[in-house]
Amino acid sequence: MGLFENKKKLLVGLDIGSSGVKVCELQAVGKGSAQRYRLQKLGFAPVPHDAIVDGDIMDSNAVADAIRQVLAEQKIKSKDVAISVSGQQVMVKKVTFPLMSPAELAESVRWEAESFFPAGQGLDSYALDFAVIEERPTDGNMDVVLVACRKDKLEAYVACVVQAGARPVLVDVDVFSLQNAYEVNTTPGSRDEVIALVNVGAKFTNLTMLVGSKSVFWRDIAWGGHEFTDKLVEDWGVSREAAEQLKQGRPAEGRTPEEVEPSLSAISDSFADELSRTIDFFRSSFKVDRLDRILLAGGSAKVPGLLEILGDRLRVSVDRLNPFQLIEMDERSVDPAAVRDIGCSATIAVGLALRQVGDR
Repeated sequence: MGLFENKKKLLVGLDIGSSGVKVCELQAVGKGSAQRYRLQKLGFAPVPHDAIVDGDIMDSNAVADAIRQVLAEQKIKSKDVAISVSGQQVMVKKVTFPLMSPAELAESVRWEAESFFPAGQGLDSYALDFAVIEERPTDGNMDVVLVACRKDKLEAYVACVVQAGARPVLVDVDVFSLQNAYEVNTTPGSRDEVIALVNVGAKFTNLTMLVGSKSVFWRDIAWGGHEFTDKLVEDWGVSREAAEQLKQGRPAEGRTPEEVEPSLSAISDSFADELSRTIDFFRSSFKVDRLDRILLAGGSAKVPGLLEILGDRLRVSVDRLNPFQLIEMDERSVDPAAVRDIGCSATIAVGLALRQVGDR
């Protein structure tokens, strides 16, 4: 099973995260340039704290139960799902090769990948895949994206999905799903910008840098929304459940969002430092002298004050990415209020639900 794999039908998007499992099912409407998408199903089921740690599944039964629960609650009939992976055991890199045949490229990718892995690890420990993203006959080169994931991590996620009674037809990477969700909700005329797409997950933040319409840089940052949760628990003595409510701007256990604002701001400042360092690295490495805006996704995008702090610190416009902006809604099968509540935290699930069997 490769990291990229496809029949011409949309798969069910299944985002398995440290804080919960999200599912999304879309229907393609129309053809060609007139094709659009309609939301059919959207749901969420929580995952117990520490069932997934640093992207590694520690309690497969609990994760499988959450998957089974959300699929049953949404009455999803299709068993074919797309899942994704992220974190420190997943590596994404763009490499430029001379133009060559597919067979030559496959061999060259294997040689390149040897320098890709941590010391003491090699191809035997990793699932490796690649895709050509651009061929340039004018200079005789081609740009290729390489993706590697530790086999034990990949197998653990696949096993949980199978245990839940579904079929993992395709395994994607969070940063690619983030970009897919952005592209389907953006009109072509508005893409001539340098944009940072940032998905703040519970344990990892996925970053994709777009220059014009091209994605040129991908990075998973070991920083996530649990930082906010842990700070609130430590500073205010609330439960993790209450901390999650406070993160969303709702009062809980006698505390108000206004009261805990200093704690949230401290963590937002910390995140701004992490994000700024990564974007500065990108700008210096790719000789990009500007950043037009940041689009923020993930559950923690709703943390009060986060957008303002990021905007002030990075001196750029920061907005939330709405993964349903240009997606129609079938109100017979989805509750608009539930869609608004899940909102930008469903971005990865939406990106996965756009995939078909055999996509590259």
